[in-house]
Amino acid sequence: MKIAMFTNTYLPHVGGVARSVKTLEDACRRQGHEVRVIAPEFEGSEDSPDVLRVPAIQHFNGSDFSVQLPMPNIIREYMEDFRPDLIHSHHPFLLGDAALREAWKMRVPIVFTHHTLYERYTHYVPLDSPALKRVAVQLTTEYCNLCDQIIAPSESIERLLLDRGVTTSIRTIPTGIDTGYFAAGNGARFREQAGIPPDAKVIGHVGRLAREKNLRFLAEAVGACLKQDPSACFLLVGDGDARREILDYLQGEAGASQIHFAGKQSGQHLADAYAAMDWFVFASQTETQGLVLAEAMAAGKPVVALDGPGVREIMRDGENGLMLDGDATPGEFASALARLMNDTDLSQRCAEQARQSSEDYSTERCTGRMLECYEELTGNHRRRAAADPQPWDRLLAGIEIEWNLLVGKLSAAAAAVSETPATEARLD
Repeated sequence: MKIAMFTNTYLPHVGGVARSVKTLEDACRRQGHEVRVIAPEFEGSEDSPDVLRVPAIQHFNGSDFSVQLPMPNIIREYMEDFRPDLIHSHHPFLLGDAALREAWKMRVPIVFTHHTLYERYTHYVPLDSPALKRVAVQLTTEYCNLCDQIIAPSESIERLLLDRGVTTSIRTIPTGIDTGYFAAGNGARFREQAGIPPDAKVIGHVGRLAREKNLRFLAEAVGACLKQDPSACFLLVGDGDARREILDYLQGEAGASQIHFAGKQSGQHLADAYAAMDWFVFASQTETQGLVLAEAMAAGKPVVALDGPGVREIMRDGENGLMLDGDATPGEFASALARLMNDTDLSQRCAEQARQSSEDYSTERCTGRMLECYEELTGNHRRRAAADPQPWDRLLAGIEIEWNLLVGKLSAAAAAVSETPATEARLD
């Protein structure tokens, strides 16, 4: 099968979507499928015949995201050369629009994975407001209904999309992780390199250090534990615009030797970082799936987290960690973490169960489900499709999709003025 993936974020960008796309891409290739990726230019990216880098604005609005410039002919020629059997879109705008255009013109099925709660990321765009959040919700809903299949990374997101009025078929398939890889990290090596004592109690966190990740809450909770236990330390892996604020706060609450900032890590270094931790903490309320939780659990780390979308699907309170109500206070979070740190039996039981929980997120299992979806879509599509589309057919399809995209954007613009059923839907 020939699969084209369109994404607005891709390696070397560090983030959940970029890693999800790369994981799926590599897994599909291992199964014998041909995959091409269409992504924006990104600082530090390497040239590859399997990746089309579209010219883009770097560091948009001071962020680490790239924003694609309109270059339809580049994409058109690349797609004509590749002639995919299926297109998988990973965003509902920018290159997501390009994915829809190509799918309609080439008469191939298009899959869209709803990776992100876009309304919670509007602070990266100038003129952020409640109106802009409604636009993001409505735009994504309209996009979903132009696709052939929607993939929700968790049951929470599937329920939300149904409540918003998505009528396209939805399947829940989380992003897979290499559980064996994360289980085999060398924690002693990482501790030595990071200057962490072998006998230290290590609280860890991995993720993009961004404002929407509820990191101040996490810092307050962890800071309280570090203040109570001088033998404990905090290993922070990742980077982002909230880094300075979080480190400044923690350094004011604990000793300098208790804070270890490792920056962005990938590959073996990331697996080693997880292995160096004793417990993993997570407070984000903007996730669509608990990808880093699955990675930490694969490494055998008990988790303390706040209830939320993507988290509740993998967390089992009292079994693979401790999950608090979404409105818990930093003090309550700190108490739960201290309970794990001071109860060796509970911590060990949670570690064992965490490894078992992570198997539901194994690359093999999740990719297998995705490929079944692809094969079903392409099989049904071939039975419905006529002969190869001619220039006239593509012209008509191009006009139709442009009209549908315009209608969707007008609907999103109207949502800026008044609520719609989609914008009124709420995530529990």
